[in-house]
Amino acid sequence: MKRNDLLKILSEVECGGLSPAAAAERLASLPFEDLGHARVDHHRSLRSGLPEVIYAAGKTQEQTLAIFGSLLADGVDVLVTRVEPGTADALVRAYPGAVHNAVARTVSLRQTPASEGNKGHIAVVCAGTSDLPVAEEAAVTAETFGARVSRMYDVGVAGLHRLLAVRSEMTAADVVVVCAGMEGALPSVVGGMVGVPVIAVPTSVGYGGSFGGATALLGMLNSCSPNVTVVNIDNGFGAAYTAVLIARAAQAKD
Repeated sequence: MKRNDLLKILSEVECGGLSPAAAAERLASLPFEDLGHARVDHHRSLRSGLPEVIYAAGKTQEQTLAIFGSLLADGVDVLVTRVEPGTADALVRAYPGAVHNAVARTVSLRQTPASEGNKGHIAVVCAGTSDLPVAEEAAVTAETFGARVSRMYDVGVAGLHRLLAVRSEMTAADVVVVCAGMEGALPSVVGGMVGVPVIAVPTSVGYGGSFGGATALLGMLNSCSPNVTVVNIDNGFGAAYTAVLIARAAQAKD
């Protein structure tokens, strides 16, 4: 349930258009709905501005479908991350309008009216094509929650001319999410080029000495660009979730 939905119910009760009993029935699943295997947090949007997200890894197909249905009935935008192809197919069949992004390993379904979209502008940048799964997870997350997303892919430091070619697009964003593996140098370079927050995402891309993304993680944590902050390895979702909150705050001030 979103804040506007709650205010609408309370307003209807106040003006007599809705009885207290009927309002109580609508709110019966709050603050959470117990599905047995999961307690779906329907108050998340009221507290943080964004709804709960389904992390599908480790969940059965049936569990994911049930949680998806619970969130869908609550009227919020629904996002599933790290979803296996079989579960994704089942979700798309069960819920018309759900969209599967195979690269991002996500399934999403927006219910927010188009008029409530464009809550800020987020640039998603990645160093190489191998970083696309993480970058796309970030892009889909940001789009699902109403941000305008500009994708700038394969612009790593091995060819700085490619990055310079998209500088104007990056500087136009409220936040820049940068995904990179190997030595993880790209966020520091981007941080020196833009005057907005940069959220760095180390990816597990690279040869043996990259240690599954640990080298990129440490490099980003030691960035000399003070506007760079870092999330965990391959966590495109976490970077985008935070970016959406920053972008919304920036838009609210304008």
